[in-house]
Amino acid sequence: MRFYKIFFCVGLLACLSAASLCAQQITRFAVVDTTRVYQAYYRNSASVRNYESKKQEFQDEINKRTVELQNLQKKKLEYQKNGDDSGVLRIESEIAKKSDFLSEYANAKNIELETLQNSLKRSDSFYQKLYETLSHIAESEGYSLIMSLQQANAILWYSSSVDVTDKVISELGLKN
Repeated sequence: MRFYKIFFCVGLLACLSAASLCAQQITRFAVVDTTRVYQAYYRNSASVRNYESKKQEFQDEINKRTVELQNLQKKKLEYQKNGDDSGVLRIESEIAKKSDFLSEYANAKNIELETLQNSLKRSDSFYQKLYETLSHIAESEGYSLIMSLQQANAILWYSSSVDVTDKVISELGLKN
């Protein structure tokens, strides 16, 4: 009988040990909204400020040239009212030249801005920092897996308690 009690106690201890080992093996996961992280990172980036500055500079130039065209249109109307056909022809020629220039300028600058924007999106330094930060958070907090919300076709629901987006933004030294 005593043998059964010892066997039972040993068996119970083995079961409890196995249960505690299983409890420690629970997989923890987290999610991160990489779009929010991306926006926070680039909002503070010198490259983005440069892009925004160029964009504004180009838009100011386009606005200036548009006003010039509008003024030429007004002059053309005045010449037409006064019956000055040679003035109308001269102004129409100038309007055509300036319109063509403005169109070419806008196309060239849009291509330039698009190229800048694409280079910002492909920045390896951002992704390297993001990976290092995610790795640090996962290892320090015991996550086995961190999933991106942008690849959410498999995520049907998640608790906000597993969302580490704010922590990632904070560890990258960014403002949310």
